[in-house]
Amino acid sequence: MKRLVLGSILALASTLALADGKSTCEAGDGAYLSGQVVKGPVFAHGQFRRGVELSHTHLKLRADQDGRTYDVAIDNVFANGYDRRKTGVPAPLDTISAGERIEVCGVLYDRGVGIHFVHASCGRPNPSHPDGWIRRAGGANLEANTAYCELFGARRRF
Repeated sequence: MKRLVLGSILALASTLALADGKSTCEAGDGAYLSGQVVKGPVFAHGQFRRGVELSHTHLKLRADQDGRTYDVAIDNVFANGYDRRKTGVPAPLDTISAGERIEVCGVLYDRGVGIHFVHASCGRPNPSHPDGWIRRAGGANLEANTAYCELFGARRRF
């Protein structure tokens, strides 16, 4: 009986967390996906803006919503451990591994096979630039660094 009750509580908590992430994302004008990481993270070089490389980290996510595999494009300058003097996947993105469950909020692209803009909007969310995020299921946002918002014509949020 205890197992049944505990199982029911865990299932309800998972459902509430999913609903909370989705509603939070939609309130910030984003598209929400949750699921299991099937590959990643992989570093990709980018263009430079005012001496700062706009590199990305990519990973593959199998979505709970439709079972499809999505490319998640993550802007490294918004990673909490980003250091402009270093090349590679920044912390804490470098700790994400295959098999792990994550949630992302951003913009679907390329006919729905990818999601990007999974980071802060620097205070100006809208459907093409939502107040996005990436996090371990129910955890803290890994893309909350606003130190480089001025590169995009915005001021820091905090």
